[in-house]
Amino acid sequence: MIVCLCHRVSDRDIHREVAAGTQCFEVLQRQTRVASSCGSCHDCAREVFESACARVVVVPATAEAEVRPV
Repeated sequence: MIVCLCHRVSDRDIHREVAAGTQCFEVLQRQTRVASSCGSCHDCAREVFESACARVVVVPATAEAEVRPV
């Protein structure tokens, strides 16, 4: 589903960014430009982002943390 019409950002785009390690909504906004123009998608974008974050588990490795989707 398209979350941000202004920048054509989908829920899949948001999930992909979170799976790649994005854990801050403001960083997501800089990377995808979601909710950065008219703002009408802000609440939906944040809801999708928080849902995606809840599905990701951070597993500590030897020297770095590895992020894996659930």
